[in-house]
Amino acid sequence: MYLNKVQILNEIFLKNGTLFNNMKNIGPKLIKLFKEGYCTPQIAKIAREIKEPSTTIHYNIKKLEKEGAIRTYKAVFDYKKIDEGFCVYLFLKLTAKAGADPDRISNELARYEEVESADLLAGEWDVVLKVRTKDQDAFYNVLKTILAREGIEGTTSLISLRQVKTEFIFL
Repeated sequence: MYLNKVQILNEIFLKNGTLFNNMKNIGPKLIKLFKEGYCTPQIAKIAREIKEPSTTIHYNIKKLEKEGAIRTYKAVFDYKKIDEGFCVYLFLKLTAKAGADPDRISNELARYEEVESADLLAGEWDVVLKVRTKDQDAFYNVLKTILAREGIEGTTSLISLRQVKTEFIFL
């Protein structure tokens, strides 16, 4: 009898859309957390895929985490759907003074909300930033902020037309 009432309520909610229409939209908060690594592996799904017991999967994941081989888990986004579809690889040339401590300036730049990744380079350029924004106007604002910093001698920007693969996942 109890199960029938639950089934009836579920049908009403689904039919009227009441359950989902009254839900609070926390999508932006979730996206922020997922970017910071608040994702967990789906152990049951992994177990089915590789045909191993979930306890074995769990043990090995914990071991890899403890060894530092797994640093975090993160979501792979469709960036257009979260207003970050404009992607630019920004190459930076540092002044001689800033180049003496490239870790400091790259760590500071990596803290910008729009910077997805920051890498130190050997060669013509010193740092490459992967910057994600809503559009070119938003990128231009980020670029102006970066150029205003002390220690930046020059830049080159390469705009990504379409991402094919990221984090080992084909899109």
